[in-house]
Amino acid sequence: MHPLQRLLDYGHEYRKQIWLAIGCSILNKLFDLAPPALIGVAVDVVVKQQDSIIAQLGVKDVFGQFLIISLLTIIIWILESVFEYAYAQLWRNLAQNIQHNLRLDAYNHLQDLELAYFEERSTGGLMSILSDDINQLERFLDVGANDIIQVATTVVIIGGAFFVLAPSVAWMAMSPMPFILWGSFAFQRLLAPRYANVREKVGFLNARLVNNLSGIMTIKSFTAEDYETSRLKQDSDAYRQSNAKAIQLSAAFVPLIRMLILVGFTALLLYGGMAAVAGKMSVGTYSVLVFLIQRLLWPLTRLGDTFDQYQRAMASTNRVMDLLDTPIAIHPGDRALPANTVRGEVEFKNVTFAYQDRFPVVKNLSLQIPAGQTIAIVGSTGSGKSTLVKLLLRLYEIKTGNITLDGIDLQDLNLRDLRRCIGLVSQDVFLFHGTVAENIAYGSFEAKEEEIITAAKVAEAHDFIMHLPQGYETIVGERGQKLSGGQRQRIAIARAVLKNPPILILDEATSAVDNETEAAIQRSLERITVNRTTIAIAHRLSTIRNANCIYVMEHGKLVESGTHEQLLEQNGVYASLWRVQSGLR
Repeated sequence: MHPLQRLLDYGHEYRKQIWLAIGCSILNKLFDLAPPALIGVAVDVVVKQQDSIIAQLGVKDVFGQFLIISLLTIIIWILESVFEYAYAQLWRNLAQNIQHNLRLDAYNHLQDLELAYFEERSTGGLMSILSDDINQLERFLDVGANDIIQVATTVVIIGGAFFVLAPSVAWMAMSPMPFILWGSFAFQRLLAPRYANVREKVGFLNARLVNNLSGIMTIKSFTAEDYETSRLKQDSDAYRQSNAKAIQLSAAFVPLIRMLILVGFTALLLYGGMAAVAGKMSVGTYSVLVFLIQRLLWPLTRLGDTFDQYQRAMASTNRVMDLLDTPIAIHPGDRALPANTVRGEVEFKNVTFAYQDRFPVVKNLSLQIPAGQTIAIVGSTGSGKSTLVKLLLRLYEIKTGNITLDGIDLQDLNLRDLRRCIGLVSQDVFLFHGTVAENIAYGSFEAKEEEIITAAKVAEAHDFIMHLPQGYETIVGERGQKLSGGQRQRIAIARAVLKNPPILILDEATSAVDNETEAAIQRSLERITVNRTTIAIAHRLSTIRNANCIYVMEHGKLVESGTHEQLLEQNGVYASLWRVQSGLR
């Protein structure tokens, strides 16, 4: 489907506003084209006086005739200005509305896509679509759409006037038109792939910038500033070169069109002048045609800029619409799950899962997590522990087998209800740019101040928060960069405590803290895990030794299970890990 048709289909709710804007653009151009006709009438009055067109309507007095022309001029100019104001308002507001909705729809669609989609794409590339491409569309709707409509109106009105007033020379004036239109469409076809390449290159450039700004500490610590500047230079130069190829072609449009316009203007000037001298055409009509031919042909030189905007906008439209058309792989589920009804019994049954184009990381795994108990999952790096968390949150869909919550298949449950009843404290803590209080209350947006403070105390975070410059109102910086790793982790635990979910997942929740802080967090975790289903993933075995059951994973499979004491007696993988961490070997 053509990108313009895709855009029109998307903007169907604005159909009334679009037609109003088109109508005002046409009316503005009609009144804009009226002054040349008035000039012709005025010339007719000067030459013929009592025999002029206006005199034939009953006004013989020359002053009265000029008074009528003046009054019509005032009315026409006022109406032209009114409709110019109207179309400017309508087109610009339409651009803002479509831009606003398109960005929100694209962002919402992105949020619904599975994690695998983001793993295959760069953040900068997606930012380019949400920002650059949608802004490019706005620029076209602001100006370009009106220009196209007004040029089309000009061609129809003036072309018709020529054939009515002077059919003998009309064909000469209009002869360049087919070539101008053919040239415009030919340029459009040639420009389309070049601007698609421009949009692709700007996506790569934005990806580089976002990636480098996110990793600025690594760049500085490895003194890689010059290296990254050279890489950015390559991406920026590729963008510049792709733009240069498009500019090379688009810049040739206006000069070529100008030469075609010269043919029509010269023909009218010569043959129309000779017709007026020979008395075959009135001087007033000749004056009108000379003015009109300029009003017809010179605006066509702007078609180059207009088509340039159009092609950029269509390339951007394709990228945005392709994003919106990306199918959502994860079924949202339709069975409601009120959090207060959840007991928290989780079961994995013969689950197999592989990331895209990779070998399975979970293989035919089965395990049961009783309601209200604390279970731990341990194993070496890459054994599939964190993958189980992602599958339980349905961030990915399993390949075979099924996962149930309280006996109900996760795929049947409403996805948002499922995630609302699970609290996740990840080893990779993400804090948003905002205050400490806002980050603790994230996901529990209606929480009161005292509830936030209580949650912080449970997470052993209150004391350090009170020592921050503004306490709970301290800005944590982007990704929480103003806080230490341990502070960020305790805020994440406070966030989960405030959410008060029936299921709590601790994915290396104490990995970034010192021994003293770990002990404090362990005390808080002992309180918040009572009568709550808790899944703890850990490398530090000391943090999970009191779990009701410990599962040991290796290479995506469950190899051992039992309590801490039982696993030590088995003298297997867990016992070996314990001896290494406790210094017994």
